[in-house]
Amino acid sequence: MKRITCFIPFQNFTQAKVTVENLQREDEVAEIYLLKTPDSPDGDILGCKTIETPSPKSTDCIRQIASASHTDFTLIYTKSSQLSFVLFAVERMLAIADDTHASLVYADHFNQTDGSLTEAPVIDYQLGALRDDFDFGSVLLYRTDAVKQAAGRMDVDYQFGALYDLRLKVSQQGSLEHINEYLYYEIETDTRKSGEKIFDYVDPKNRAVQIEMEQICTRHLQDIGGYLKPSFKHIEFSNGDFEYEASVIIPCKNRVKTIGDAIQSALNQKTSFRYNVIVVDDNSTDGTVEVIKRFTDNPKLLYIAQDKSYHAIGGNWNVAIHHPQCGKFALQLDSDDVYSDENTIQKFVEAFYEQNCAMVVGTYRMTNFHMETIPPGIIDHKEWTPDNGRNNALRVNGLGAPRGFYVPLLRTFNFPTTKYGEDYAVGLRISREYQIGRIYDVIYNCRRWDDNSDANCDIVKMNANNLYKDRIRTWELKARIAFNKQSCK
Repeated sequence: MKRITCFIPFQNFTQAKVTVENLQREDEVAEIYLLKTPDSPDGDILGCKTIETPSPKSTDCIRQIASASHTDFTLIYTKSSQLSFVLFAVERMLAIADDTHASLVYADHFNQTDGSLTEAPVIDYQLGALRDDFDFGSVLLYRTDAVKQAAGRMDVDYQFGALYDLRLKVSQQGSLEHINEYLYYEIETDTRKSGEKIFDYVDPKNRAVQIEMEQICTRHLQDIGGYLKPSFKHIEFSNGDFEYEASVIIPCKNRVKTIGDAIQSALNQKTSFRYNVIVVDDNSTDGTVEVIKRFTDNPKLLYIAQDKSYHAIGGNWNVAIHHPQCGKFALQLDSDDVYSDENTIQKFVEAFYEQNCAMVVGTYRMTNFHMETIPPGIIDHKEWTPDNGRNNALRVNGLGAPRGFYVPLLRTFNFPTTKYGEDYAVGLRISREYQIGRIYDVIYNCRRWDDNSDANCDIVKMNANNLYKDRIRTWELKARIAFNKQSCK
């Protein structure tokens, strides 16, 4: 009995022909449907049926797929490039799907780029893997009854986010199983560096897509009990006796080319209150310390030299915020970056009081090393809303920059001792109970260059980063579900 119905995008005959022929060779494939849009050419490929749809990413398309599939499993191929399988790979995916009764199985694969073949491992799915850009690879093998059940619950028509909607809905029914075996070959068409891809979700041209994705994720959180209503704790801002109203925190390691610019930017600020600048150096060996010491005659500068134990960025922040000379508000300045003008600190502190929030996130401009604006330009995170921002924060991969924190509260949470995601973890925790404020003026220049920690990560490093952020989301989502249950008692 043939057990799989396949659905593949159809852009042109050359693109589809090889994929169709490879699928037709598989004994388990019953039928193949081509997903044709108004832009697709006329004509058919021998042995294939067609579905006319506005977009393969639309709710209309998912409903038609659910209606057309009458086999045990539904295979959706999400790319328009050529697809081929490792020997017996399809049988392997079916075996795992049968053994686990998963709603979806997906696998590691190989990427073909400019004639070369590279491994493309993906990561395990978990409760907090809510990113709409989670990488499953391009071959998604769904249990058909899960697809039909999910499609039956789709009561909103989406233009861009239906595959995301499908994934979240089927995850409520059963597991999403990662087969960590290399089972197929796909052609990689996005060859940008990791440091360019990570800003796609905040590119203004993708705003309409992001609005849909937020709606889909919010609905999912409501379904599973993780949605938080817009109710926040009030802050009096009277805890502690602080010599300084604010402190700029600059953690650094081996940033000899940029640390001087960052420090000067912080020292140049104009405020109506006292502030200082805390530079925490984590055992630099490239001359960074010598640059820092050029500024130590300035009474505003506090230099902390870390010991030889492990600190990472989170640990450097913890040393700074627990120092007795730390101000009431701790404001971020990465050692690569600079404030956009001399009013950033003043705007930060005013925002805390005006918006009664425990954390403030500003707006930044993307620049190259020479401070010239580069795409996507201004990153304002205007998708954030006071009512739903903390729910949407579980979907996006960051909260924006620069960030400021109310120190008495921050000292009760602390940063995780990690090199990546430490600020995101704290932001999620704060937003569980407290409002996060926003500044939509550009107050920060984010300098992108080859020495950025995320400028050009290999796939193993990117997977590790994404797995950790998904884990942060999982922990926070579990806490929110428990919080809601307790609130209902």
